[in-house]
Amino acid sequence: MPQKPGVYLFLGNGDEILYVGKAKQLKNRVSSYFTQKHLLAPKTKLLVEQIKKIKIIIVESEFESLLLEANLIKKYSPKYNIRLVDGKAYPMIRITKRYPFPAVLTARKMDDEKSIYFGPFPSSTSMHTVIRILRRIFPFHSVINHPPKICLYYHLNLCPCIPAFPADENKKAYKKTIYRIIDFLNGKTKKVLKDLTAERDEMTRLENFEKAAILQNQINSIIYVTNPFHKPFEYETNPNLRTDLRKQELTELQEILQEKGVVIKFPSRIECFDISNIQGTNPTASMVVLTDGEIDKSQYRKFKIQTKGPNDFAMMEEVIKRRIKHKEWPYPDLLVVDGGKGQISSARKVLQENDLQIPLVGLAKREETIVTSDFKEIHLPKGSKALLVIMKIRDEAHRFAITFHKKLRTASAFKSLGLVHK
Repeated sequence: MPQKPGVYLFLGNGDEILYVGKAKQLKNRVSSYFTQKHLLAPKTKLLVEQIKKIKIIIVESEFESLLLEANLIKKYSPKYNIRLVDGKAYPMIRITKRYPFPAVLTARKMDDEKSIYFGPFPSSTSMHTVIRILRRIFPFHSVINHPPKICLYYHLNLCPCIPAFPADENKKAYKKTIYRIIDFLNGKTKKVLKDLTAERDEMTRLENFEKAAILQNQINSIIYVTNPFHKPFEYETNPNLRTDLRKQELTELQEILQEKGVVIKFPSRIECFDISNIQGTNPTASMVVLTDGEIDKSQYRKFKIQTKGPNDFAMMEEVIKRRIKHKEWPYPDLLVVDGGKGQISSARKVLQENDLQIPLVGLAKREETIVTSDFKEIHLPKGSKALLVIMKIRDEAHRFAITFHKKLRTASAFKSLGLVHK
């Protein structure tokens, strides 16, 4: 049972579905039914006694598991699920798109032709969670007829109070926000990010740095809260969808690298290395691993760097040398370094000295450019699956290296003060 988000189905004697549930971590949630029986309610105990089979469907995110759970409950009406089959209307998000000052509201019926609706959601809690996330990214009105004055939410940066600032440019900006919310709810995250990035760049060119900073915060927030999205029926028709998606990503990466002359087999194991230090102090390095496209923390390694002085290239050379010595660790199908030509040169030198033919690429931070071992640059669109694979492992290596670096730095500070750091 994996430690991943998904949906689990409890089946009875005749393969009838008794219960459908969702979980952020399937292993923990499903095992709790059988390891903590003394904590179960009488009805749940009765359910557990009837379970003969367990099926799981792994998804991309906790949010998707919630949608898939609702879809399956509505489809099969399991007798032990009562929350979504009790005859109540499902909650929805309503956007009064055709009104002078559109608002984002909640609804249980689609009874207004001037509005568009999103949902239904399995519960009001999940719906309000989405609304809260949206509002922190894109401030909006939450009443149909907003008074022409500033409200409390304006001071919390949650409402633009357009009737109080009726300038045409403010109205246009608010309409743009509403369309971005609609795109966001329709799963068009890439389009929203592209529009925001273009507008941010334009504001920067015009030296309107305050507006550019607001747009950058919106971009950061969207990246933080969103995950790859797939509709519930996709998981239902293909329980192996997550595995298939990872295979597609790795296949695309392999094909793109081969087009650029990189000799590479299917990259089942990818290793990425990152250096973390401040002016050469407490330097650390991380090695993180993707196994079949999935984060594999059991394979992570961290290194205290011995190289003196702020020399990232020498530090990269050191960590690759130390990694190569561990022949008990499987060699990767692809080696990734965080950086450009300098880091690649350091890693390539070690591979050549050890007569190892391991494909090598780097990810230069500027414009997220992939650089091959012979310094060819690969510019991919932001939504490219291949680029996302490299960015995912690079970001994870960066996070892991910084975490270790901070730990060492804190320990060093305590030591200098004559204190013990635990």
